[in-house]
Amino acid sequence: MRKFIFAAVLSIAAPAAHAADLPILRGSLSEGRTMGRSDWDGFYIGAHAGYGTSDEKFTGSNSTMTAGVLANTLVESEMGVSQWPLTFTKQSSHGNGWGGFAGYNSQWDDVVIGVEMSYLHGKFGGSDSGSMTRYSLLSDNNYHSVSSSATSSIAISDIGTFRARAGYAYGAFLPYMFGGLALGQADIVRSVAVRDFVTAGPGSTTPASLLGNQGTATQVQGQYSRLIYGYTAGLGVDINLIGGLFARAEWEYVRFTSSIDTNINTVRAGVGYKF
Repeated sequence: MRKFIFAAVLSIAAPAAHAADLPILRGSLSEGRTMGRSDWDGFYIGAHAGYGTSDEKFTGSNSTMTAGVLANTLVESEMGVSQWPLTFTKQSSHGNGWGGFAGYNSQWDDVVIGVEMSYLHGKFGGSDSGSMTRYSLLSDNNYHSVSSSATSSIAISDIGTFRARAGYAYGAFLPYMFGGLALGQADIVRSVAVRDFVTAGPGSTTPASLLGNQGTATQVQGQYSRLIYGYTAGLGVDINLIGGLFARAEWEYVRFTSSIDTNINTVRAGVGYKF
């Protein structure tokens, strides 16, 4: 994932210094721009660092695994164990990261539109566990005390976003907004355990030797360096410092809709150069 993002960024940045000198790419409107307004037209590249919060919703993240370990069992068909709302809670954690960005702007008077790729390497994610026990008389005329427990965790190390940008040039400032596609690289580890304790009910014909603990069904599943998908949106401002050098402040929201619903909000500061 990280190599893919770096390669994508370099594919934009490598020809920037040469392409920026071509009049057809620089645009014919730059000559008529208002005195004192910065020229944002062209290719650019930069680096940034960020700090943020990730929020995870683990509810339902293990339901498919639970259904798998209980396939063709009485407790699943009559008690719907895989659909129980286990006691997962929303988790939040803080993280930081560093990375880079590259893109191209096209300026039309005060309006600036463009495309950009952004990359952030860091540590975002969280973990939680949940459990529930229910007691019911089933069609085998026995009472079943079923306990279901699960754990889930997600660790996101790399985030790449592909954005469309729109901004308005005001002197040395370029406030902008953006939206687009987000990709991430994550390690996702989940586990489930279901225990069924059986006691005789009215009319039960189950031999006493088959009552009691019916055993515990368990499964652990780890998905490492998995590519996850989502979307991004945010706001920021670029500030022209001198020549092509500019500073950046930005807020970005990313949502990944994998088996574990994850939202990441980051604030970032960076510096870039427009060719």
